[in-house]
Amino acid sequence: MKYEIVELEEKVVAGIKIKTTNKDGKSMQDIGKIWQKLFANRICDRISNRVNNKTIGLYTEYEGDYTKPYTFIAGVEVDKETEINEEIVSKVVPKGKYARFVIIGDVQKSVGQAWQEIWNMNLKRKYTCDFEEYQNNSEDMQKQEIHIYIALDE
Repeated sequence: MKYEIVELEEKVVAGIKIKTTNKDGKSMQDIGKIWQKLFANRICDRISNRVNNKTIGLYTEYEGDYTKPYTFIAGVEVDKETEINEEIVSKVVPKGKYARFVIIGDVQKSVGQAWQEIWNMNLKRKYTCDFEEYQNNSEDMQKQEIHIYIALDE
């Protein structure tokens, strides 16, 4: 699976979160539920200071590597830390070196397959903040462009 090394500036993501784990497929269920809640309850519409129309799936607060529990935030990039209410949280994604993977395909199936491949790659991961950035540049949910960023040790 091809990727490029990029330097990212700090960014802030605001959205809703859930604590989950990849063990026994739990994350697939939990992450699906949180995305559904984000869109069904129109939570993005209540987040101010949005930078663009992209959506972000952020993996953070790792308790070890990808096999351990972590926090997932479904949301959007904002121009500053935004606390709207108890339901919406914000998280700073640190600047630094990231591996960027570009995927075009189904938002669930293609992303899931990409993560399976990433987990099996020999990347020097930092396990601080990794994220999926959905470009939202197609009406066809089978042909979405998704960028996955993996934080790397310098």
